[in-house]
Amino acid sequence: MEKRSSHPLPDSYSFKAIWRTTFPILVALVMEELLGMIDTAFLGRVGEVELGASAIAGVYYTILYMLGFGFSIGVQIIIGWRNGEARESGKGFGSIGRVFWQGIWFLGGLAFLTIGLSYLISPVILKAVISSDNIYGATRAYVDWRTPGLLFGFLAALFRAFYVGTRETASLTWNSIVMVGSNILLDWLLIFGHWGLPAMGIEGAALASTIAEGISLVFFIVWAAFTADRKYGLQKPVKPVWKELRQLLSTAAWVMVEYVLSIAVWLLFFLFIEHLGEEQLAIANIVRSISEVSFVFSAAFASTAATLVSNIIGEGRPEGVVPVIRRVTILCAIVMLPLLALFSLFPEQIISIFTDIPVLVQNSVPTLRVMCAATLVTLPWNIYLQSVAGTGDTRICLRFDAVALIIYCVYCTFIIGYLKSSIAVCWTADGVYSLCILVQCLIYIHRGKWRKRTT
Repeated sequence: MEKRSSHPLPDSYSFKAIWRTTFPILVALVMEELLGMIDTAFLGRVGEVELGASAIAGVYYTILYMLGFGFSIGVQIIIGWRNGEARESGKGFGSIGRVFWQGIWFLGGLAFLTIGLSYLISPVILKAVISSDNIYGATRAYVDWRTPGLLFGFLAALFRAFYVGTRETASLTWNSIVMVGSNILLDWLLIFGHWGLPAMGIEGAALASTIAEGISLVFFIVWAAFTADRKYGLQKPVKPVWKELRQLLSTAAWVMVEYVLSIAVWLLFFLFIEHLGEEQLAIANIVRSISEVSFVFSAAFASTAATLVSNIIGEGRPEGVVPVIRRVTILCAIVMLPLLALFSLFPEQIISIFTDIPVLVQNSVPTLRVMCAATLVTLPWNIYLQSVAGTGDTRICLRFDAVALIIYCVYCTFIIGYLKSSIAVCWTADGVYSLCILVQCLIYIHRGKWRKRTT
């Protein structure tokens, strides 16, 4: 223990090693984010209604998707523990395959259940919260075509959890290239009706994304069949075992709820903005798409932080957790600061990627700059939140998110519902939410109670 304390981070956690783990995740997330950006860019040339509706519909779909993705993050944390333990002892890699297959059975069933419930209750929910008939019609059309993609998305997320948890992330890059390439082609064909296909508009955007996710899943299955190391046992299906599944849920269920809450924040924000008018909603969607470019950088480093923290705890090196988080945060800042500067210095050029409507370009500039300022202040929040999850204390992450959500709701109600502020002022709510989570995570990490947790 003395030796470990003086040298808490082996070479596998150096800046270079951290970047090696992060880069494929970053490329994959950037490519995947292009799915939403491509939809926005295409629909921005169809009309304001379609552009605004795609914002609400996209966030609504993401909430449903986060049920499965949140579970996969819980699985990723457990795989990280097992991988750390196995690397330290030289045995036990087969338990990772068992975790993976239990996750497959659970997420497959959850996907079918969620799809069925969505077709039953989504029309009721959307009608109740959307005031514009035009926005409602376009939003419902998008959701109806997009919902079947949950099955593909859930299962693909589990493959991603396996590769990130074992720190074998190269496949993520190739998978995303295939998925985004398919989506670009399908958007062009189905939204505008090329090659003799009907021009489906917003429905075409949804169908294109659904098919692209299916292609992504097929890629992962083929890649795993031919390249996954057999020591993990992925090639040998394991029957569902309730005891093992219950152990997964004890960690993953809290992440599921926490991820749904975090995206519900976005839906709440857009529903507030929708009542300010269709143009304001369109501006919000443009800035959201740009903000998600910066968010995926944060998310890539956050995902790396989660898996490194879980791996290093599995290796029995809790004293290395804080140094790892600091290194990941430094690398994230090095990458993100130039990106934020680019957005701030050339806002019109960036916004013009998403719409060719001059008034939208001009009116979106102040909001984009507020977004950059808020991101700068709260840059490490997601890294710290996922690091807390990586310690295994996923329940506390949910509590942090719930506290931040309550403050966020009060803030949005005041500045949007009561003051009817400009969209630029409204965007400060994003910074308030992130700052609330960051402060709680900093206190938790530096108190050190997580050191007593076991894998």
